[in-house]
Amino acid sequence: MDSILNRFGLDGAIWLLASSLVILFLFLFLSLIFNKLIFPIIIRLTNWTPSDLDTRITRSLKIPLTVGIIILGFHLSLTIPLDLTSSQQNIVNAITSLLGLFIGIVAVASAAGNIFKWYEETIAPKTSTNLDQRLVPLLHRICIALIYALGGLLILDHLNVNISPLIAGLGLGGLSVALALQPTLANLFAGTYVMTEGAVTPGDYIQLEGGVEGYVMNVSWRSTRLQTWTNNMVVIPNSKFAETIITNFQKPAPPVNVYLTCGVSYDSDLYAVEKICNEVMSEILDQDANAVKEYGGWFGFESFGESNVNFWLFLQAKDRIASFLLQTTVMQNLHSRFREEGITINYPVRSLQLPKELQQPMDIVNHEISSNNKSRRLRRKATLLNRIYRSQQR
Repeated sequence: MDSILNRFGLDGAIWLLASSLVILFLFLFLSLIFNKLIFPIIIRLTNWTPSDLDTRITRSLKIPLTVGIIILGFHLSLTIPLDLTSSQQNIVNAITSLLGLFIGIVAVASAAGNIFKWYEETIAPKTSTNLDQRLVPLLHRICIALIYALGGLLILDHLNVNISPLIAGLGLGGLSVALALQPTLANLFAGTYVMTEGAVTPGDYIQLEGGVEGYVMNVSWRSTRLQTWTNNMVVIPNSKFAETIITNFQKPAPPVNVYLTCGVSYDSDLYAVEKICNEVMSEILDQDANAVKEYGGWFGFESFGESNVNFWLFLQAKDRIASFLLQTTVMQNLHSRFREEGITINYPVRSLQLPKELQQPMDIVNHEISSNNKSRRLRRKATLLNRIYRSQQR
């Protein structure tokens, strides 16, 4: 290809070098103008929008665009004034394309990173949960890694490297790694499920199906940590945590219902028992800060038991800790009122009905003992039958 300078009679080596330098410095000057004058104007235009997301994305493209102008100037400074052969032209084009492709990959990764940062700083703090603070950084890293991985494949393809075996090898290698890291990946995906579900949050008191219970300290990608009432820490893998049955004492609301059962003797006046129980609950609702007054107190007879007429009391405490204190107060006040009113809470009693031949066993046993005073078994038998006889006499 004939050089453009030859057409104007400027075919000396000095003119060729001078022309290349002029073109290169011209584009350096254009990049400086773009960086100092044009780009600030673009930034001011983006400030008119209600969101600063476009401003962040535009700022992330400043350096890649500036470097792109310089690379374009380098390319033109070699191709316009110089008389390059076809092979030389192909080499210059290939180098310029690779540099441009690399700058484009960096620009896309930078723009994506600024989008995630904008969400973390602007949107995530306004959400009701901390799920965004946990999930968005992970997605940020995964997205950037995918961009650079795809960019690397594009660069290899541009270099005429067959990437099909590489993709197949990556697939097999990924499968091997996935099998080797199966427990870790199971905990990772289970942790994602636990955090996105929102059924358990730090500070909740929960009980697992196996009997483990405690306050949730932290929910991470791999495990969930509980602090038991004995002040110990229990680490539960998320794969097991996601599959077990969980009772959350903080959800759907912190108040906890207090259900108390009791019983009075059959000689008691049941109407008086109901009145006393309602009075006790009303007094507690008015004076005890642990009770939820708006919920009220509920009373009802349940069944005729073996020794008592059973009934139940039902109140609501403001939280789980308050439920223990409220139940203690109810039991103390109710027991005190029953004693004042003469109402009895019976304990289980058993009456034994013996056959007639055992009503007076002492004569038979004494006769056996007299025939064999050394028999320890007969002595124990005599003592036992004597106790039974005395209990029947009472």
